Amino acid sequence: MSDTRSPVLHPEAVAPAAASRPGLLTARNAAAATAVLVLLALPFYLDRFWLQAGLFAIAAAIGAIGLNLLTGATGQLSMGHAFFLAVGAYGYCALAGDGSTAGGHELVGLGLPSWLAAVLAVALAGAAGGLFSPIAGRLRGAYLGIATLALIFIGQHVLFNATSVTGGFNGREVEPLSLFGFTFDDTETVIAAVPFQSAEKLWYVALALLLGGALFARGVLRGRPGRAMNALRDHSIAAGVMGVPVARYRAAVFVLSSMYAGLAGVLLALVFQRTVPDYFGMVLSLEYLAMIVIGGLGTVSGAVVGAVFVSLLPQLLTRYSDALPLVSAPGTGGVSPGEASRYLYGAAVVVAVLFLPGGLTGITRILRTRTRTTPPKERT
Repeated sequence: MSDTRSPVLHPEAVAPAAASRPGLLTARNAAAATAVLVLLALPFYLDRFWLQAGLFAIAAAIGAIGLNLLTGATGQLSMGHAFFLAVGAYGYCALAGDGSTAGGHELVGLGLPSWLAAVLAVALAGAAGGLFSPIAGRLRGAYLGIATLALIFIGQHVLFNATSVTGGFNGREVEPLSLFGFTFDDTETVIAAVPFQSAEKLWYVALALLLGGALFARGVLRGRPGRAMNALRDHSIAAGVMGVPVARYRAAVFVLSSMYAGLAGVLLALVFQRTVPDYFGMVLSLEYLAMIVIGGLGTVSGAVVGAVFVSLLPQLLTRYSDALPLVSAPGTGGVSPGEASRYLYGAAVVVAVLFLPGGLTGITRILRTRTRTTPPKERT
């Protein structure tokens, strides 16, 4: 009669797998708590330049999360992300503005409460994505990229010519955000002997929006919709055979991505305090694609890391152009900080595509995997 007893595992064989997980979670929680405390304290120590740079990075991260849901998780190439940022930014201006005159043009303004205007501007960007979603639901790959590229040309034409809404070439001023009776403008408010102006005040609003957007996107990716989106990205025909409504999911993700872009556009308008049509062009859409490729496709953390890299690089080069070789101030005949930054993150895209398919966040995953799989040293 054969021996049917179950094999007994040695305690040392299971100890690393069982014990490393709680320690890893504790380390992650501690790191996350430290990062949150540092971010909350930054307005008390940084000057206006660095706070504005951080706000631009946060707004870019929100928009990049939306694009990563569309392109990284679902596999739909979009070249028109800047169009939906413009819808959010100018939608907020028109809804919250008071209809004043600027540059010889009578500007449309409904005078709604600014918080309501911000919510409606995000919804307006989602509605614009919904109008385009039937096309997004039926196209994919380069065909969808070309179709969304048309949105940029249409958007630029509208922004420059619909002067009653956009203010034309010179743009229009942005109404400051008011929430719970508190106005996020340049009126100085002293807190702990530190003067708080618009940048300091908006910092906490931007962090809350980024945290909420990141958690929501993470929940989507880790749930059933995320699995369906990944199935569409990997093999749409097989996903349809398994019962995934392909066209419906593609359209829904396009709308969700547009709403993220609209939210980023509203935040950018509040930070800039003036909307200019030139900003919402093809270059901006290409920068968002660079963000998700450099940071890592299909992940929320990759979108945030890539957005910080791409948005902060030109500002750092501008700040320290005098001390950097081959970089000169704009208009002096050398390589300007903006051009140098495009060269650098263009090279970063090539490196990520060739050697780091998971982007910058893929490096941490590789190191973590190697750490887990490295056998413990033998005792002497």
